[in-house]
Order: sequence, then structure tokens, then C-alpha cells
Amino acid sequence: MGSPLFMEEIAQNGVARITLTRPDLHNAFNDVLISELTMLLHGLESDERVRIVALAAQGKSFSAGADLNWMKSMADYSHARNLEDSNALAELLWTLDRMSKPTVALVQGPAYGGGVGLIACCDIAIAAEEALFCLSEVRLGLIPAAISPYIVAKVGISAARRYALSGERFSAWEAHRIGLVHEVTNASALETVARELFDSLLAGGPEAMVAAKDLLFEVEGKVIDQELREETARRIARIRVTREGQEGVKAFLEKRRPSWVPK
Repeated sequence: MGSPLFMEEIAQNGVARITLTRPDLHNAFNDVLISELTMLLHGLESDERVRIVALAAQGKSFSAGADLNWMKSMADYSHARNLEDSNALAELLWTLDRMSKPTVALVQGPAYGGGVGLIACCDIAIAAEEALFCLSEVRLGLIPAAISPYIVAKVGISAARRYALSGERFSAWEAHRIGLVHEVTNASALETVARELFDSLLAGGPEAMVAAKDLLFEVEGKVIDQELREETARRIARIRVTREGQEGVKAFLEKRRPSWVPK
């Protein structure tokens, strides 16, 4: 999809890379980007070529969140129009969070507000040491509404309460400590670390990755009772007899790569 707001490319190995391309505005997003990015994610979800979705950005910043000029113009909108725009952002975040394919955020620079929300919606996040993070909404007299469920799910309520209320900036290492990002590296090594991660993800069966992600959503927060035990048993019994499941076990026993691993 062509857009002045982001680039999209799909590599031969199945890694689809979305790059935010508003570096002069710190990759802040507006209603157009929200709409177009949501449509793009839906397209990548159904594209059989795609096995991984990576979210990156150009310039010094990953994303400053919502474009303040756009936010300022929303002050003149009716309540109904404001609600429509807010629901559009909520839909984008839900779409990214619930993608069946693995999603990876490559955070090369600062992420504020909604930019932190995008990172929290990705399965895995790698950050450069220079990256900074901030839930800055309260300092603008606002709240981190749409992103809050994903922030709490990723970092826990204790860290969320501190940073959503204080509006403090925090480092990549602090983001790692609280679970927002999974790995911190120097900026020059970010792409190398990303490629190594992609190789690890591509070693997994595509159908198994989808099923594993759905499994995690199913069991999250649930009591381990008889119903849940039976559900997990049904899922492993079902996938064992699939073509992919049989190929994976056979390849392991034959000491060869399974058919889905890129050569």
C-alpha cells in the first residue's frame, strides 16, 4: 500500500515490514494514518505470504503518539465525531494486538503516548539503548484511554499506575525491567538483533504460531480448572494430527529442517 505516512514491504522470507515515515513530525499519527494502517494490518492478516509483521519508524523518534495539531482540531468536533475518532484508534490497537501472526516492534527512538501503545500491542519489542518512553497524556490534561488495556496487560498495574500518573520519561532499560520491551541493544545492532529474532520466529510452524498465539489469549487470566484443562488438551490433540504437526515431528526425528523453514 502506498502512503505518505508509512511504507510497507514484504520480504521473500515472509517478513512484512511497516515503517512509519513522518520523521519531521516524530511519526505522530492522525486520523488518516490510523485508518490506513488498520486497513493495511487487515490485509497483511489475510496475506498468505506474510509470516511476521514488523513495525518500525524512520528518523530519531519511533512515534510521538497522536499528532497534537490533529488533537487540537478535534476540540471543535462534536462529541459524536470525537467518539468516532476514538473508536478508530481503539480498532487499530485491537487489530494490531490480535493479529494471528507474530508482531515485532523495532524501537529505534523515543515513543510517547500512543506510540507506547503500539509497542504494547506487539508480541515482541526490541529497543535501542537511546529510546525513551513516556505516557505523557496527563501532562496535556488527557488520559491514556485507548492504550490503557494493552499497557496494563504488558507492564502490570503497578508500573502502569506510576507512569500513567506521573508522565515521567523512562529509559529503554526501565522499559525492559517492567516488560514493555524484551531486549535492549545499541542502535547499530538493532537490525542484526531483529534478523536473528526473525530467524527464530521463522523456525516455528506458521499454523502452530497462529494456534499458539490464540492459545495464549484463551488461557490468559483464567483459573486452571477442569474446563481449561480439557480445552488445552483438545487443542494439542487437534494440532498433533495436522499436516504441519506431522511434518514437524518427522523432520525432528529425521534431523532435517521442516518444510516451512526458509532455505
